Amino acid sequence: MTTKNELIAAVAEEAKLTKAAAAAAVDATFDIIAKALKDGEEVKLIGFGSFSVVTRAAREGRNPRTGKPVKIAASKAPKFTPGKGLKEAVNG
Repeated sequence: MTTKNELIAAVAEEAKLTKAAAAAAVDATFDIIAKALKDGEEVKLIGFGSFSVVTRAAREGRNPRTGKPVKIAASKAPKFTPGKGLKEAVNG
């Protein structure tokens, strides 16, 4: 699976749902995870992994074209840490 549509089709087949119901479930899952991260919460899916937000400090970078220093503002970024079950599934 590489696309959202392929994921929806796989969920529909595995859970014996219509594609519309599977799409609603997948969209709801993504929306709930995104909202939790936006609110600063961590989402833990035991056996799969954890989603969290990390804060990146402000720093100074360089414009590759001119070589001049550029200020890069502080930002937040989503982070995923795979769980033991996912690691074992990938490596086993």
